[in-house]
Amino acid sequence: MKYTKMSTAAVLAMTMPVLAGCSLSSTGASPTASGAKVSGASTTGAKGSGSTGSGGAVTNKNVVLVTHDSWAVPKPVLAAFTKETGYKVTVRASGDAGQLSNSLVLTKGNPTGDVVFGVDNTFASRVAKAGVLESYSPKLPAGAAKYALTGAAAPVLTPIDFSDVCVNVDDAWFTAKGKTPPAGLDDLTKPAYKGLFVSPGAATSSPGMAFLLATIAKYGDSKQDGWQQYWKKLMANGTKLTSGWSDAWGVDYTAGGGNGSRPIVLSYNTSPADTVKAGKSTTSALMNTCFQEQEYAGVLKGGKNSAGAKAFIQFMLGKTFQAAMPANMYVFPVDASVALPAGWNSYVKTPAKPLSIPAAQISDQRDTWITQWQNATS
Repeated sequence: MKYTKMSTAAVLAMTMPVLAGCSLSSTGASPTASGAKVSGASTTGAKGSGSTGSGGAVTNKNVVLVTHDSWAVPKPVLAAFTKETGYKVTVRASGDAGQLSNSLVLTKGNPTGDVVFGVDNTFASRVAKAGVLESYSPKLPAGAAKYALTGAAAPVLTPIDFSDVCVNVDDAWFTAKGKTPPAGLDDLTKPAYKGLFVSPGAATSSPGMAFLLATIAKYGDSKQDGWQQYWKKLMANGTKLTSGWSDAWGVDYTAGGGNGSRPIVLSYNTSPADTVKAGKSTTSALMNTCFQEQEYAGVLKGGKNSAGAKAFIQFMLGKTFQAAMPANMYVFPVDASVALPAGWNSYVKTPAKPLSIPAAQISDQRDTWITQWQNATS
C-alpha cells in the first residue's frame, strides 16, 4: 500500500514528522537512525557470495530493491540503513503488487534486483512455488510470528506489514446527494448503486485478488448463488474494473486523488485516515467486507548481493522501518510494540472478524479461481 496518488498535502503531513529528525513525534515512537539495531548487518558482518572480497571487506555496497509502485519510505529511513550497514538501497518500483509478483516469476534466474518487498498473502504461493526466492528466516519482532506463512512460502518470505482490504464509501458524496450508502457486499448489486463501484481486477492486482477471495469466503462455490453468480450481478450493475489500486483510488474514486465519478471503491481499512477534513474523515470502510492482506519480503535467487538483501530484510523488521510504515504506506507494522500515528484510533477501524480463506486453499485453487473470475467478468 498504498497512497502514491493521495493528496500532496496529506503526503507532506504524513512525511514531515519523519523528515524532521527521523522521528514520529505524533505517535510517541522515536525511530532515530542511531537507535536502529540491525543484527548481523554491519559492513564487516555482512558477508555473502558476490558481495565480499577475499579479505572479507564488502565490495558490493549496492542493494537493489524490487517493489510495487506504492513504495513510500522517507529517504532518512534508508539513510539509517546505510549508516548501520554500509549498504545503499536502489529502489525499482513497477506496477501493483500483483504485477510485481508476476514479474518475479517471469524473470526467474535473472532477477532485476537483490531483494523484493510487497509480495502479499494472495500471491505468496505463486511466487514461492516458482522458486524465485532464497531461504532466509530472520529473527522476528514481537507479534510478527502470527503473520508467518506456511508451506513452501514459509522459509522464503518474511512478514513486514498488514492491513485489511475493504470496500470504502464516500460518505460526503452520499450525504450531498441525499442517498444512503451501501452497507455491505449484497448492496453493491442493487439498482441504487448501479455504476457507482470501482475495483482493481483480481488478475493484476493484489487488493483485487483479496476482494475476489472475500467474495469467495462470503458466497461460496454454489452454482446457484455462489461467488461467480455474485460477480456476474456485480458487473451487470455497472462495476468498473481497473488494472491496479492506484487507478481505482486516484482516478475513479470521488474522494481519491483525482476528480473521479464513483463514490464506492475497493481500498483499505486505513483509507479513511487520508480523507480527513476539519478533524473528521469524509469516508468510511465497510467492516463486513474486509479481507486481510499481509505483505512480505524475500531474497531474490540469483541476485548480485544476497548478503545485502538479507541485511535489508532484517532492517525492515527493526523499529526505524516499522515505525515509518503506518504514516507513509498506511499499513500496520508486524512489530506489535510500534506505536501508531495519532488519529488512527479515531479514523481507522479494524474488522473484528475479516473474511478469510486458508492459505493452503488459496495456493491450490488460485489459478482456477482467476480463470473462473475472468469468465464471470468478461
